[in-house]
Amino acid sequence: MGKTLIIAEAGVNHNGSLEMAKKLVDAAKACGADIVKFQTAKLDSLVSKSANMADYQKKNTGVEESQKEMLSKLLLDFDSFTELAAYCKEVGIKFLSTPFDIESIRFLNDMQDIWKVPSGEITNYPYLVEIAKTKKKVILSTGMAEMDEIKAAIDVLTGNGTDDITILHCTTEYPAPIKDVNLNVMKTLKDAFGYPVGYSDHTQGIEVDLAAVALGAEVIEKHFTLDRNLPGPDHKASLEPDELKAMVDGIRKIEDALGTAEKKPSDVELKNRLVARKSIVAKTAIKKGDILTEENITTKRPGSGINPMKWNEVIGTAAVRDFEEDELIEL
Repeated sequence: MGKTLIIAEAGVNHNGSLEMAKKLVDAAKACGADIVKFQTAKLDSLVSKSANMADYQKKNTGVEESQKEMLSKLLLDFDSFTELAAYCKEVGIKFLSTPFDIESIRFLNDMQDIWKVPSGEITNYPYLVEIAKTKKKVILSTGMAEMDEIKAAIDVLTGNGTDDITILHCTTEYPAPIKDVNLNVMKTLKDAFGYPVGYSDHTQGIEVDLAAVALGAEVIEKHFTLDRNLPGPDHKASLEPDELKAMVDGIRKIEDALGTAEKKPSDVELKNRLVARKSIVAKTAIKKGDILTEENITTKRPGSGINPMKWNEVIGTAAVRDFEEDELIEL
């Protein structure tokens, strides 16, 4: 089992504040995440004036307005991302931001060596082509997608310059109900497309993320926030820092627990084998020359004598000496 790549998804949980974004960087680093990820977009290229808020956005913000009005209060400008990337380097955590338009792709291209394609862009042909032309690793989220849409997106990416792809299973709802997670889809994706798989999680809590790693996820992406009670569309489906740290620690433990696929006694087991296993012993006192039968021998701990799997070899033989009750039988 390799090391799971853990992406702490800050997204727009900075609420448009560069200062808060830096605090999110600090928190992600302190929690042990490998990457802290944001979202970069030019508002006019992202949504039209007529785009409505999603139901979860209305519910989580308590406000009903256009997507454009909502996002205008959440997006950072390009200069802020330049500063954020430098700050991540200073802090010692990998910077990543998901672009939502071609201008943002070109802006971010010199700042990161991988791309995270969000679920909403999986059917955006010109976007995928622009990503693929950079020939960088792509982490592809598949929320809301049909299998044929995933294949089409992969075909666009591979046909335009990149074959280094990891596919993330995802349920696009904030928070996502546990009953709609369907973690077994990861195996379906891996079997169908042959690429590494992972999981982009929007559930509350960390249990699903730990289960995903146990099922073979090589990447985990999870939203986090400084405070789940802050205003904004994604905070309520995000982990707070103590929970993010618990998730990271839990994943690292599961990696250790998965270990090797070879079945053999581990070093720590060997010292217990003699204690836990049994040997063939005298059930009653036995005289030299007596025939060993089911009436005068049995099996008891410790396991330092004759293995009970040799029972049929011992039955019917003559005792080589006197044995007291519970004494290990010798042949």
